[in-house]
Amino acid sequence: MSNEEDFSFEDKKVKFDFRNLRESGVDVWTRMLLRISPLRGVKRLSRKFGVDPDVADRAHELFKKSERIDIAPSKSGLRGFQLIIDGSTALYFYQDGDHFVYDGFEGGEYGKGDVTIFD
Repeated sequence: MSNEEDFSFEDKKVKFDFRNLRESGVDVWTRMLLRISPLRGVKRLSRKFGVDPDVADRAHELFKKSERIDIAPSKSGLRGFQLIIDGSTALYFYQDGDHFVYDGFEGGEYGKGDVTIFD
């Protein structure tokens, strides 16, 4: 087997460099799983890096079918923003020190966001 292999993952080509994975300390079972079942291997690798694959799966389910994501500044007076999915669902976040905290959601019709919000 070569040290690099291409896999199709959701119709996208993904390339794993197995030599680099070995040198990075990824255990043999994870490398084998990446060859046999790439999706399960990625989930196992994610857990080793502290990522909860269940949270990632739920986020992926939320966003994978969306056609448009808009960002708009918060209208509550707090420093924050709205993440608007397909113009009909708004997720609210506000600043808490050096990070943002989820503050709930709301349904309705929303206009376009402001792509310059981070400028």
